[in-house]
Amino acid sequence: MTIARDRAQRGYALTFPTRLDLESFARVTQTHPDLVCRLVVLGALDAQTDSAGRLWFSPTQTTQMARIKRLRASFSVNYATVALVCDLLDRIAALEATARSRM
Repeated sequence: MTIARDRAQRGYALTFPTRLDLESFARVTQTHPDLVCRLVVLGALDAQTDSAGRLWFSPTQTTQMARIKRLRASFSVNYATVALVCDLLDRIAALEATARSRM
């Protein structure tokens, strides 16, 4: 009986969350919450704030955080310039997509 009750209490998520709070986002991306807040201030990550001032992240921001970590590790880009580098990479991707669609 205890095994069935234990399984019932565990539960499994049937859908992905529509947003992540700061602690959940930091845990998922394996990043310190203070660094996440710093990246939001620098504009490298997008977050919404609720009426209590808490940060909420879209699940798509986890890929942005992975990109930031790769840039930091591969090119030693500091956190102050990582937002600029990400913006430029997004613009290049958009221009390449536009060029491909015209062909």
